[in-house]
Amino acid sequence: MTTVLIAGAGPTGLTLACVLARGGVPFRLVDAAPGPQPGSRGKGVQPRSLEVFDDLGVVERVLAHGRMAMPIRTTAADGQVTLSGTEPVAARPDIPYPASLITPEWRIEETLRLRLAELGGAVEFGTALESFEQSDGGVSAVVVRDGVAETLTARWLVGCDGGHSVVRKQAGIAFEGETRDAVRMIVADVEVDGLDRDAWHMWRHEDGMVNLCPLPSTGVFQYQASIAPGQDPEPGLANMQAILDRRSGRADIRLHEPAWTSLWRANIRLVDRYRAGRVFLAGDAAHIHSPAGGQGMNTGIQDSYNLGWKLAAVANGASPALLDTYEAERRPVAAGVLALSDARLKDAIEQKGLVVRSDASTKQLGVGYRDSALARDDRDETARLRAGDRAPDATGLTTPEGERRLFDLTRGGRFTLLSFGAPPAIDVTTFRVVEAPAAPGEVADTEGLLADAYGAGARTLVLIRPDGYIALISDAGDASAVAGYLAEMVGSTQR
Repeated sequence: MTTVLIAGAGPTGLTLACVLARGGVPFRLVDAAPGPQPGSRGKGVQPRSLEVFDDLGVVERVLAHGRMAMPIRTTAADGQVTLSGTEPVAARPDIPYPASLITPEWRIEETLRLRLAELGGAVEFGTALESFEQSDGGVSAVVVRDGVAETLTARWLVGCDGGHSVVRKQAGIAFEGETRDAVRMIVADVEVDGLDRDAWHMWRHEDGMVNLCPLPSTGVFQYQASIAPGQDPEPGLANMQAILDRRSGRADIRLHEPAWTSLWRANIRLVDRYRAGRVFLAGDAAHIHSPAGGQGMNTGIQDSYNLGWKLAAVANGASPALLDTYEAERRPVAAGVLALSDARLKDAIEQKGLVVRSDASTKQLGVGYRDSALARDDRDETARLRAGDRAPDATGLTTPEGERRLFDLTRGGRFTLLSFGAPPAIDVTTFRVVEAPAAPGEVADTEGLLADAYGAGARTLVLIRPDGYIALISDAGDASAVAGYLAEMVGSTQR
């Protein structure tokens, strides 16, 4: 018996596999496709996802194949051109990745597959999940490869298999929402002559919008064109060129035969539950919505990041009740994402053009779980930072091994305790925060950035979860609260 069977090897399934592999949790990752999926599909990586990739040890690869804060050149129907996003966005001590990154989704998958291989895992392509049954003891699933069926058992099954999820359908989980057939868009990857790659180009027209976004680390652009009722939806070169000519008002931009095309239809749906017994859903299998706001791939990645450490903890002896917090924490986030992307989609339809704004609502740095059963603190409601919030980064830290930032110390998928007073004798990775100099197990916060980020006093204890959120804060320095939390929620994962 394996511990976790993952169906679907997109960014969501790959992230989950990497988290489990890093934690030493046995899994199998299957995907019905014969190989990696072509096409750019999603292309926006939000700052919070970059922090996830930092923790997984792949952020430098991701950044090398993308462009952060790409400028946007918009041409209105009257020919007026505006250029936005040209101001440089600087990192802050508490936010290392302040802007969104443009990179094709296949690059993210490629990077995660490489990391998974480094961790000893692999994707079983051409292997379709056909059916499954579950009992109190586990899940029995039938997978088919090259026409040969195999029955395998696992403690848990996670459906990361997209909007048409086999796992969701067979689990009997309702996918509530609507399909808007009148809202469609041609999406394609295409080589382009006569257009620079210095910005994301957008044109607004009475017929609708058309966009050409250069995809970094490739020689192609992503083409997007809205298709209203009565307009030709054929995603072929001739129709795509005709749409571009009319809506851009230019005859000097020439498209080549697209390498990949898709006709997107608006689906806005959210499952009524994320779990059915030993079966879980993540990513598009649980929530689908418009690409406006660049939230889809990112939300799936963070679903898996949340679920992964909890599965690992329970596999190592933590209370099974920990898994109940997955839906409690992530479903409200998905509901908010659907509302945000739907509002952005309506704006785009009304304004005859995609409205691209990268702000606090899209960067996902404000996502938190203050109402979660996993959030404990002794601060009042007026506190700027509380348990359940994203754990902020901090620079200017000195250790015996050299200068570090906080994310360097918390990386690795474990609980980390920051002690601003005397460190308690607790079996968890602990850093005592001092002024200077730092001894083994200590961090010198010489600039005070760490204490400021956490609003820490002389006795404060801060416990950070494996997924980079604050589990517990005690300004009173209550070591017993920390020990009790770990005993209740973590089991043997720290030993």
